[in-house]
Amino acid sequence: MTTIIIMAGGTASGKTSIAAEFAKKHDCLIIHHDRYYKDILFPPDANFDEPDALDNALLGQHLQELKQGKPAHLPIYDFPTHRRLKETERVDPQQLIIVEGILTLAAPEISEQGDIHIFVDAPDDIRLARRLQRDVIERGRNVEGVIAQYMATVRPMHFLHVLPSQKKAEITLDGVVPLHDSVEKMEQLLQARGVL
Repeated sequence: MTTIIIMAGGTASGKTSIAAEFAKKHDCLIIHHDRYYKDILFPPDANFDEPDALDNALLGQHLQELKQGKPAHLPIYDFPTHRRLKETERVDPQQLIIVEGILTLAAPEISEQGDIHIFVDAPDDIRLARRLQRDVIERGRNVEGVIAQYMATVRPMHFLHVLPSQKKAEITLDGVVPLHDSVEKMEQLLQARGVL
C-alpha cells in the first residue's frame, strides 16, 4: 500500500532538505512539485508562485496512478529555457512517496491525494537569506533580480496561497532546527498512523 506525504511551506523553508534527510533513513520516492511548471513564454514577467503556474491536474493524475500500483511518467522541466522536455522520467510506485513544493497544500488536486499533510515553517528573514544564497550561488542569478522577484511575486503569493494552506497540515515542522529533529517528528507522526 502506498502512503503519500504532502509537504508544503514557504520558499527556502527547508522542505527539500527535510525530505532528503528523511529519505536517507527510509526508502521513499520524492516528487518535486516544480517538475510540473507549465511552459513559460515570458519568463521575466512570470509568476512562478501561484498555483496556476503548475500543472496540478497532471501531478494529481500521476499520484492516482502510483496509488493504484501503476508507474507514472513524470515531466522533466528545463529551468534555463522554462520549457518541459519531450522526455519523461518513469517512476515506479513505492510504499512511501513525499510530494514537496511551496504550493502542494494549496492545490486541491494534489492535497486531496495525500494521506499525511505536513507544513514546514521558517521566519521570513531566514527564508529570504537562504533563497538569495541558493539562487545566486547555485543558479547564477544576481542579487537584484532575486530580491525584485521576491518582492513582486514570492512574498505576496506566500501570504495569499502558501501560508493559508498551513491549516490543512496535521503537523508543522520548524525549518530552522537541526534536520534530524524534523525527521524524528515525521517518524513519530508516521508511527502513530501505523505507516512506519
